[in-house]
Amino acid sequence: MKNRYLLPAALTAAAALLLTGCVNNEVATPDATGSAPAVTVDKAAEALLPDDIRQAGKLILGTDATYAPNEFKDANGDPIGWEIELADAMAGKLGLTTDYQVAKFDNIIPSITGGKYDVGLSSFFDTKERQQQVDMVDYFTAGIQWATLAGKSVDPDNSCGLKVAVQNGTTEALDDVPAKSQACTDAGKPAIEALGYDTQDEATAAVTLGRADAMTADSPVVQYAVQQSDGKLELSGDVYSTFLYGMPIAKDRGDLGKALQAALQSLMDDGTYGSILSKWGVESGAIDKIDINGATS
Repeated sequence: MKNRYLLPAALTAAAALLLTGCVNNEVATPDATGSAPAVTVDKAAEALLPDDIRQAGKLILGTDATYAPNEFKDANGDPIGWEIELADAMAGKLGLTTDYQVAKFDNIIPSITGGKYDVGLSSFFDTKERQQQVDMVDYFTAGIQWATLAGKSVDPDNSCGLKVAVQNGTTEALDDVPAKSQACTDAGKPAIEALGYDTQDEATAAVTLGRADAMTADSPVVQYAVQQSDGKLELSGDVYSTFLYGMPIAKDRGDLGKALQAALQSLMDDGTYGSILSKWGVESGAIDKIDINGATS
């Protein structure tokens, strides 16, 4: 799934991902530093910016940097990943810089509505439920997938009585696993025991350490974790329940949303968007138009 260039910093971050010492250091990863690709300011998009953002000269983004390859940390602790590169390029289109504030996933949206962050960048599924709190600027699609220890058979649709690791605050933790567990108990079978963790690193490690039977997360993240596990993890079942990824912003910041939408569309139109996704091997999730609040469920 990944591109073919070796990057020591990214490999260090991959080791942090699994927390078990089982990373294959020969696996190739993108040659990325997290710096913005060279882009030209889009004057039409820049003109849409609210005055306070233009005057500040930067976007403050809340991110949970434990979700490789989307967003994770390099050897210096700085956020990298394809979403980071995309947001850097988006800011460049607006004549802005990026200021990443690393936070727990489930604290990001409250910090946006509270005015601490301008934007959330953490692989948020755009859902109608989230749209009640924030507006979502959509830029990608991903589904849900499961992984387990190699050689251990787990059926996501028949996982009653198993322990499943999830990251707190995610759709997998809040909706998907609870729904599957409810189906189990409705059928008179044991419930699924959801093991919630603050970071995806910890959820992945719970499986490699034998504390959980399986883990579930967004499909690019699960596929990357399996690739980096030196054969210790394997995919369990196909991708299902595809969602849009959206960048959450406060609902009273419509001008900011339009500016982000225009900047991302400009990146799509000039080929930068596609280049970033292809570089990281996630181009299958590309969309063909940037919308706001595109989720229908």
